[in-house]
Amino acid sequence: MPSLFIDAERLRDLNSGLGQVCLHLGHELVRQRPDSWNITFLVPKGQAGVFGDSVDYIEASWQRKLWIPPHPKVGRYDVWHCLHQDSVYLPIRSKLMLTIYDLNFLERADYSVEKKARKLARLQRKIDRATLLTAGSAYTASVVREHLRIPETLPFKVVYTGVAVSEQDVQPDAPQPAFLTGDDKPFFLFVGVIHPKKNVHTLLPLLEAFPDYRLVLAGPDRHPYAQHIREQAQKLGVADRLVMPGPVDEATKLWLYAHCDAFLFPSLSEGFGLPVAEAMTFGKPVFISDLTSLPEVGGKEAYYFENFEPESMAKLIHDGLHDFGQNPLRQERLRRRAASFSWPNVASEYWNLYKGIVAGEQFV
Repeated sequence: MPSLFIDAERLRDLNSGLGQVCLHLGHELVRQRPDSWNITFLVPKGQAGVFGDSVDYIEASWQRKLWIPPHPKVGRYDVWHCLHQDSVYLPIRSKLMLTIYDLNFLERADYSVEKKARKLARLQRKIDRATLLTAGSAYTASVVREHLRIPETLPFKVVYTGVAVSEQDVQPDAPQPAFLTGDDKPFFLFVGVIHPKKNVHTLLPLLEAFPDYRLVLAGPDRHPYAQHIREQAQKLGVADRLVMPGPVDEATKLWLYAHCDAFLFPSLSEGFGLPVAEAMTFGKPVFISDLTSLPEVGGKEAYYFENFEPESMAKLIHDGLHDFGQNPLRQERLRRRAASFSWPNVASEYWNLYKGIVAGEQFV
């Protein structure tokens, strides 16, 4: 019986992109599991059972960082899949499959050259142990090849992430979020962590160009950058139309996607850009940067910021909203493109790779 070990420890933070990957990929891998395979999930304490009772679980702890025991029935795991590059849980003898979602730390101004070098060295040691690598986008794969040593004999595949939300998930009687009550102005939406790399301060002048709109920035806002955003909004005199609710639950996020007039995402660095694909699922016009992996998500259906000058951004949105309103087919094309990023497709690709590793295939 072939055995598969999945590091899903990042379920501890379901508001993060990695938490969502662990949750949705885990469920789909179980659904598609071949009858002959055993699956064991590494999960946070208290989450054993999250993927049903047909699979096995090991709860993460500091001791597990040093050693995870073999399976009591099948022994050594045939394939050990680390779902992200920063995992501290690594196999001793199992064949390692490592997924790399981004090297965003290379862009961080608050990291010294020495710290970046140490992080690259740790990742290189994992790559040197791996039997197969995957990247979350072609852009990420190119950055990995640029900064790390990938042996010619090591297979390296691009496997995109999936989108789990849909318009059908929005409850017809879902109430308007409390942070939007008392005001019926239309709104632009951003979803993601409020962090300098997201570049959301460039969106504030749009509230001057679009005086009838509000701007909703939904996501974790503990970074000092969030306070900087609030202070800038005060200086521009638009604070009354800036809404920063912090992290929102899934139902609220879906409501926001369903009711926004457009989705804005001027991010400087992404490993994939899941919120963009989610907004496209709702057929919403998306205005995004043309940097890193985002063109792989938006394709020909997105509108791209050529720069972050306020006049240029405002003109793109003005012209884009007009174009979108004049082109009724564009909404359906957005939905179709988003549908190509599906968890069933992702899980199917991974199962082909797992089976290939066990069979000793030579991947092209």
